[in-house]
Amino acid sequence: MNHTRTTKQPYRERFRPCLLDYTDERLWEQSYLRAKCKELNLEKEYKKYQVRLLISYLTVFFPLFIIVMVCFELVAFISVEYTQIHYMDFLFNGMTLLLVISLMSINFYESFVSRHRWVMVVTSVLSAYIVVFFDIVQNTYHYYYHGWSLNSSFDVFVLCMIYMFLPIPSIRGAALLATSVSIAYVVYFLHFLALDNNQTVRDIHGFDVISVDIFHYLGFNMMGIFFRIMNDTIVRASFLDRHQFIKEEMWLRQALRQESMLVDSILPPQIAKPIKNSIKNKIMQAEIEFERFSMGVSRRSENFMAIQIHPDVTILYADVVNYTHLTTTLTVDKLVKVLHDLYGRFDVAASQFKVQRIKFLGDCYYCVAGLAEPDPDHAKMAVSLGISMIANIQEVRAERGLDIDMRIGVHSGSLLGGVMGEAKLQFDIWGADVDIASRLEATGKPGYVHVSGRTLSNLNTGDYIIMQGTEKAQKDPVLQKHPMSTYLLTSAVHPNISKSIAVQTRSNLIFQTLGQNRKTQMGGSLSMQDKLREEFEKMPVGGLDFGSLCCRRKSNDREDKTARQLGIFCVAFRDSSLEWSYLEQPDLIFKSSMLLAWGIGCCLIYIQVVTNKIICTTCIVIDLLAFSLLTTLVCIAWYKKLCWWRYGQEFKKFNSWSCKIFHLFEKIQHSFVLRITVYIMIIVSYYMVILLILINCDQNEYQIDFIESKLFRYEMDQESCFHPWAFTNMMALILGMSYTFARIPFALKTIIGCCEAVAYLLIVCFQYVFLFQHSATTTPYLRAEIAHCIRVCMMLITMYTKERQTEFNTKMNYKLNVDLQKKQKAADVTNQSIIILLNNILPSHVVELYLNSVANHDLYYENYRMVSVMFAMLINFQMDLPSLRVLNDIITEFDRLLTSYKDYYSVEKIKVVGCTYMAACGLDYNLASKIRNTDLRSSSYQCEMDRVRSRQASMAAHIDANLHKNQEVIFMMTTFGLDLMRTLSVCNKAYAGRPFDRALSTGEICIGISSGEIMAGVVGASQPHYDIWGTPVNMASRMESTGLPGHIQVTEESAKVLEEFDITCIYRGLTFVKGRGKIPTYFVGIDDNLQFISRRSCEASSSSSPDNLYPYLYDKKDG
Repeated sequence: MNHTRTTKQPYRERFRPCLLDYTDERLWEQSYLRAKCKELNLEKEYKKYQVRLLISYLTVFFPLFIIVMVCFELVAFISVEYTQIHYMDFLFNGMTLLLVISLMSINFYESFVSRHRWVMVVTSVLSAYIVVFFDIVQNTYHYYYHGWSLNSSFDVFVLCMIYMFLPIPSIRGAALLATSVSIAYVVYFLHFLALDNNQTVRDIHGFDVISVDIFHYLGFNMMGIFFRIMNDTIVRASFLDRHQFIKEEMWLRQALRQESMLVDSILPPQIAKPIKNSIKNKIMQAEIEFERFSMGVSRRSENFMAIQIHPDVTILYADVVNYTHLTTTLTVDKLVKVLHDLYGRFDVAASQFKVQRIKFLGDCYYCVAGLAEPDPDHAKMAVSLGISMIANIQEVRAERGLDIDMRIGVHSGSLLGGVMGEAKLQFDIWGADVDIASRLEATGKPGYVHVSGRTLSNLNTGDYIIMQGTEKAQKDPVLQKHPMSTYLLTSAVHPNISKSIAVQTRSNLIFQTLGQNRKTQMGGSLSMQDKLREEFEKMPVGGLDFGSLCCRRKSNDREDKTARQLGIFCVAFRDSSLEWSYLEQPDLIFKSSMLLAWGIGCCLIYIQVVTNKIICTTCIVIDLLAFSLLTTLVCIAWYKKLCWWRYGQEFKKFNSWSCKIFHLFEKIQHSFVLRITVYIMIIVSYYMVILLILINCDQNEYQIDFIESKLFRYEMDQESCFHPWAFTNMMALILGMSYTFARIPFALKTIIGCCEAVAYLLIVCFQYVFLFQHSATTTPYLRAEIAHCIRVCMMLITMYTKERQTEFNTKMNYKLNVDLQKKQKAADVTNQSIIILLNNILPSHVVELYLNSVANHDLYYENYRMVSVMFAMLINFQMDLPSLRVLNDIITEFDRLLTSYKDYYSVEKIKVVGCTYMAACGLDYNLASKIRNTDLRSSSYQCEMDRVRSRQASMAAHIDANLHKNQEVIFMMTTFGLDLMRTLSVCNKAYAGRPFDRALSTGEICIGISSGEIMAGVVGASQPHYDIWGTPVNMASRMESTGLPGHIQVTEESAKVLEEFDITCIYRGLTFVKGRGKIPTYFVGIDDNLQFISRRSCEASSSSSPDNLYPYLYDKKDG
């Protein structure tokens, strides 16, 4: 809906030249709806639903037809004294009832008529002509055999029957049949007029009366065609809505499965559920802040920590031997393929042995058995997994010609498991037994599983070859804190068995995470079409349920539940808010209703002019007023459509008067009150016209003329009063129009219809009783006023039944669409939840690329020329529950700090391992343009960012022009490292004011940074894992492990870049680095206020020296 329709504008602005917006109305035009159904290949399904809908109309028509026929005969039997003359009437009506019911019953065989749609048309045509035939034959019989000139009984009813109840799929077919019926009755009337000169006959079938009947039939045909067009439009629109919402519902189911899979890939179920609920609740509470939340800043001020104690588990640590050589020698595509193959095999094996993978740590893969649910065989499962992993890596080594192997350490005990922080949530484990398992791996032997004595005691020793543990284990300080015996195990069975177990599902490794279940790819699948077909079969059609006895489908619970929410008589929702929401929907077919109202008005005016033979000024004025009102309304309603026909999608500005008409039309369309006002005005204008007939009728003069004509046997002057059947037919038209107007409350229509019927009965039975008593009847000896009342009551019941069925179906579809909209919203929330979860596994810029890669069954990987990597370790943390609570607070503050680095080069958190925080800068250079600037919490972090940019601007003339712009990532990463130190300082000051054990807090952090070319990718089978590899990653880890508390240690290459940014870097000396030997390293210059030391200020002070700045650096030996 256009925003201007819901927002009030100043008066002058509202009527300035404007453009034509016909979008909403276009969506409700039959041509568009038909084209849309064909475009979506839904025409076949729509026709099936149409058959069901038409059959449901029959379930309403059957009892209505039976009631009408029985009541008609019952009234005749009670009211007529000479019943012998009615035996033929009973026979004719009984045959009509029997034949019509028999023919129409064929249509209840849904599968048959769906295949042979012509059966519905043939049975409908025959049924309509049977009613017409017996009605005409009955009147003809009484005329020729008993001398009774009768009016037709079922002409109006059969027209309503054709348009509203008979199962004729085509609107054109229904219109042709109804037109032929109307012509049949007109020909029947002309027959009497041509063959009989009797005055009574001429009173019933005179030329003026026949012209009235023609316009009467014309009005009913227009009303019927409108009903069929409106019904087809609403049903098609509901059908298309249902198609869309069903797809959304299916997406919700897929999304829930994806979400569950993603959560399970990073968190155990007992931890995942509260986090998943927390994510959804916060999306629901603040959807406008979704993007901000996805970046990890929408948590409450209190920190959330989900940590649980697991008392009886087995921990497995596995390390790839020669992993560093692997990451530094292979190209990025080969490395990702190898790691995905390797870790994919590990994931499949872990799933087979019911072991929960925790995470990758570069070359380290660790997992826990008995974590998700208690398992008495957890030790056996973990050791079996270790043996399988060794078999797998040996197979990969042989297939790819790589010099790799695996060390594995396994220990049984207890641990603490959970998540920390609020960004990149990853499940981790802590505890003394976790450290023991890690040291068992580090001191193990390639190709063997190194286990503790506690683990061995839980195994069946006969299943393994057991050897004594390594000498490294006996000398390891961590293991010596917990005196134990260690053992090397390998499988006693043939190695090929282990291999076959590990790789038998290798074909299933092709991305089981999201696959092609994504929303964008669901439409073309066969399962999607089958599901849509199944859901379309459940769409409500209303009607009575006795059709199930004739092999119709059984009603479904969802339809019954929705039907119970509707009232019985007025079909209003029991929920008043839902009813009001339904009524406030815009009436986008208002122009069609107005065209019908204009046509009916013209028919009524013509009938009034022909019937009221006395020319009076009042009549002319009122007729002109009514015609002007209706014409004005139809012009307002159709002006926009005419402009659309004339100019189409041309860019044309309309003048202020056109804009006023557009605005008024849209106000009526979207205003419930204005629509009712227009509806009441139209009904009142109709009654103004019909009252002209009454006020010009001199009933006393008519009575005198009638009596004298009988006494003196002369032709009576008919101009003294109106024709009674013309008045009755006009009332039937107005009654039908009162119900046919669209988007008006059904209760209001019913009230107005009942008031109209009561007013008519009062006029017939009291005010003008003599006039109606001496008019033509429909059955011999039946009082004429009763025949008149029967027609109007028959019309009221028919229109009520028809409109109730239509209202029921419309509201059923509306309610189900509302429910599906809620599911669509839930699907959107789930989709956002998935994106958040993916952002907690992968960097933000990787998510969409990864999903596309998964959908195409490709591996995702990238190569970066310049990325800065940081490892930051908190010193002296004991891994117990109280210390973890403090650690969670600190990690959470670190995560919140990431938000300040989303508007420039993005800093991405990679992982947290124990007390080590790993991040990288430069993984996505364009992220700044994609992400809206979020709330930076008015902290010192943003101030530092501004100061950094100011320094860069002032240094522009001094920076080497050849300096590559991507080297700024080093400066940004170092700034982030300094902000980590500042954040920790703030935390320490906060802890200083709280009464708790000071041993729990730490005041020191050791940071290492290295930069250069790295590789990144997503590996793993059932659990996607994003990681980065390359020399800078290894060097950053070594810079942290060999650094000093309270300092940022960088490599020589990084130090040179930082100096170009006016940051002092103090040479530390040669530091021993594993795999590289002794290399020069530097400390970033930081003063006591945690500010960078300017290089220019150092050069300006000739007395300054590194000894003055860091006198303790040279007291420590290199390495």
